[in-house]
Amino acid sequence: MMSPRYDAVIVGSGPNGLAAGIVLARAGLSVLVREGAETIGGGCRSAALTRSGFVHDVCSSVYPMGVASPFLRELPLAEQGLNWCHPAIPLAHLLEGGTAVALYRSVEETAQQLGPDANAYRRLMTPLVRNADILIRELVGPPRLPRHLFAALRFGLPALRSGRGLAEAYFRTEPARALLAGLAAHSVLPLEARPSAAIGLMLGLVGHAHGWPVVRGGAQRLVEAMAAYLRTLGGTIATGCWVRSWADLPPARVVLFDTSPRQLLAIAGNRLDAGCRRQLTRYRHGPGVFKVDWALSGPIPWTASVCRQAATVHVGGTLDAISVAEAAAFGGRSPESPFVLVTQPSICDPSRAPVGQQTAWGYCHVPHGSDEDMTERIESQIERYAPGFRDIILARSFMNGSGMERYNPNYIGGDIVGGIADVRQVFARPLVSLHPYRMGRSGLYLCSASTPPGAGVHGLCGYFAAQTALRDLRAG
Repeated sequence: MMSPRYDAVIVGSGPNGLAAGIVLARAGLSVLVREGAETIGGGCRSAALTRSGFVHDVCSSVYPMGVASPFLRELPLAEQGLNWCHPAIPLAHLLEGGTAVALYRSVEETAQQLGPDANAYRRLMTPLVRNADILIRELVGPPRLPRHLFAALRFGLPALRSGRGLAEAYFRTEPARALLAGLAAHSVLPLEARPSAAIGLMLGLVGHAHGWPVVRGGAQRLVEAMAAYLRTLGGTIATGCWVRSWADLPPARVVLFDTSPRQLLAIAGNRLDAGCRRQLTRYRHGPGVFKVDWALSGPIPWTASVCRQAATVHVGGTLDAISVAEAAAFGGRSPESPFVLVTQPSICDPSRAPVGQQTAWGYCHVPHGSDEDMTERIESQIERYAPGFRDIILARSFMNGSGMERYNPNYIGGDIVGGIADVRQVFARPLVSLHPYRMGRSGLYLCSASTPPGAGVHGLCGYFAAQTALRDLRAG
């Protein structure tokens, strides 16, 4: 019997795949989303990784770009059960000696901590935060001419620097430099590489404008809300259905892949023209991550009080210390003193753990495909700033770089950001093309974090890819 024909089939049910399905279903198309795993979500899943009663986010957890996303904000996801939980402080960054600097929702409150650099921070961030939603709409997506040119230049000129270059150009003191360095390190680039400053600036301005929240009940609730909304539009989702070859797909007018370029090539390479295949083959993936999840008997005993109020804590110290750690991972060496990103979602979402107890996780960047166990180094870093941390660990679970790829095939070598985001792959992600989502003239589209605007739980890669597919369908 002939398989049912759909207007669109989407491979992968991460936030981008679901976003693409929603856009296409809202346009009246019949949509099937196929997911290989038994649960939807990609990097946006939750599970009891350590003990019963403890809800851990398997990969991502804190979503500044999710709450700021112009696409997600327009969806009626609250009606489907989505609730954001905002910590009292979006982010804290630990400094040598056990002190810390915080990114508050208020630019002014943040600046007041920075002493001689207070005015410099105000000058840098105030105009960006004032135009935050304009900048997100115009700059977070495929390259295009901005309509608000002056606002774009206010962001773009400093953003074109490296993280180190921006920190040293604007600030004289270590707290301000370290705060910006920690933000820029989310780029998974060496701090000396451009445009790591762009990631840092965007995360900072979004933190001020919208916060760094978690999802009540776990990250899984976000994709469950998106899936529920897609079903109200008539979309179908099939789990436990791996797509390993073109023969695994039902007939469809268009197929969108929420996958890495490598998986697209493996499944549909012979349907792509030679130029497209050549560019996708050259696409580069960067460092991986090593992640530890903890079930804790109580809150992490940070010596700096602001860290007890922030769902995200950067553990790495100075600009130079972070720079050394990130350069090591990018250069193929496991850092001896890693820069550790810690999340403690249960400080603002008590549903994550039994009463009085906590969940937390920490990860650091490691060489691509690394199997090295970084648990001791991560916990030693935290213990430096939270003496007694090891004493409250009830259970732990970890995943190394290659384990990340086994869990989610999109995470090539443990690369959770969908490919190196250096200058070359910011403007050629994944192709040198005015239409980076369209894979030639074959009715195939890529809608994953390997397309603009890249990594982050925001759904915008799926949104823009689906818009491209719609235009092509309407053009005949």
